Amino acid sequence: MKVAIQGEQGSFSHEAARKMVPGCTVVSCARSIEVFDQLESGRVPVIVIPIENTLAGTVTEHADLLLAREVFIQREFRLRIVHSLIAIRGVKKTDVRRALSHPVALDQCRDFFRKNPQIQATPFYDTAGSVKHVIESGMRDSAGIAGKHAASVYKGTILAAGIEDDKRNFTRFFLLRKRRKILPRANKTSIAFGLKNVPGALHKALRVFADRDISLSKIESRPIRGRPWEYVFYADFLRGDDKLARGALLQLGAVADMVKVLGVYPAA
Repeated sequence: MKVAIQGEQGSFSHEAARKMVPGCTVVSCARSIEVFDQLESGRVPVIVIPIENTLAGTVTEHADLLLAREVFIQREFRLRIVHSLIAIRGVKKTDVRRALSHPVALDQCRDFFRKNPQIQATPFYDTAGSVKHVIESGMRDSAGIAGKHAASVYKGTILAAGIEDDKRNFTRFFLLRKRRKILPRANKTSIAFGLKNVPGALHKALRVFADRDISLSKIESRPIRGRPWEYVFYADFLRGDDKLARGALLQLGAVADMVKVLGVYPAA
């Protein structure tokens, strides 16, 4: 089965895809929107995206795309993230003046840059891709920040390992399909909903779940693109596609401007 991801071989998305769909063929894309386009066009049956990190928070571009595109979350997966500083063989850490990586990865390594002020954090489109770029370009004053597997793939050397701020650094990934398909033992639901800007609107929305003793494991708001100062709420709750959940969503629809079920899936 083909699975599209954003990132190069050796990236964390690549690793997550291989664990979620064993034996898959990974199709690498440079940009996140291209990953969704691959699914929408039917060139791949599933895609894998990172949605949240325990240090950096939500991957906002992916949250926006979940709302904008007709996709359905079928599975979630949590991957332990260990970042390494990787350079051309023969380069020493004292030679490095720039560290390239995805902005989310750089954000997870703030303490490293604080302790090494001579190294400038430089955004790049991908973690493993930064290592590939540094090595293929022969950059001896630069390094990439990625997982240790990238050093093996691109024949680099690890100058420092485990440079993330907290060892409890996990990224949550989603496996998405075009059409609604719920796996057995699905016990978690992700939704997005919009509310009128009137007193008590959010309270009424949350009571839908509280009155049924449904636990919300996450809730956050995001700006709506093209509609300044208007927001959409993203929430996860711990029920599958059962009578109680359907009743809650029906009542939520009565108090909300918009409700979209993003996925129903087994909790990781």
